[in-house]
Amino acid sequence: MIATRPASATGYARIETLAASRSLAIRGAFHPGQDDAAPKGCQTLLLLGPDEPRFWSVFSASPEKSDGAPHPLDRWSKRQAGALAQEIGAQAIYPSDGPPWPPFIAWALASGRIHVSPTGLLVQDQAGLLVSFRAALAMQDRLDLPSSPPSPCTSCAAPCTTACPVGALAPEQDYDIAKCAAHVRSAQGQACRTGCLVRRACPASSRLGRDPAQSAFHMAAFLKGQTCA
Repeated sequence: MIATRPASATGYARIETLAASRSLAIRGAFHPGQDDAAPKGCQTLLLLGPDEPRFWSVFSASPEKSDGAPHPLDRWSKRQAGALAQEIGAQAIYPSDGPPWPPFIAWALASGRIHVSPTGLLVQDQAGLLVSFRAALAMQDRLDLPSSPPSPCTSCAAPCTTACPVGALAPEQDYDIAKCAAHVRSAQGQACRTGCLVRRACPASSRLGRDPAQSAFHMAAFLKGQTCA
């Protein structure tokens, strides 16, 4: 159930500021319809990602990162986004909620601020191919939302299309996860273990200033989730 928001938390800009104070950023937002699988009563859905590059130093100093328990980033996200949701009277939804899993990809595309890149990965104007989501906030208010900029791919030479050394991510084909994982594990995959070369080739991604340690963290988590077959 979506709670009643405090009067002091109105407005997109105000929520953007509150999110930044918790090292989170609004990466997309839209007004869902009845076919968007949003919670009942939701008039505005906000998609939250890491506020980079500051996010990594904040997360690295958190108790979740050092306590040795599983899923530190998910637990950090739930603590931070959950507190923000409570502050503005929203319902927090997480990618790890499920099954059934919340349709974050569909929500991202519905926002008009996130697009499908030539490689099939999602791309966003500020985060490029490094766009990711830590939570969604469902609000009962219909907020005025800023207009969405065009896809960063519109005027890009698409260096992402040739960046994968084994062609696991290329235009007009499905992502070959097994080939990708095998290469990243190999001696030849050392550069990939510090961050996906396709994502790093995106000019918008390079402007994000992501800490290399953050990319390495995500690649280690990717390998951990893949079998050696």
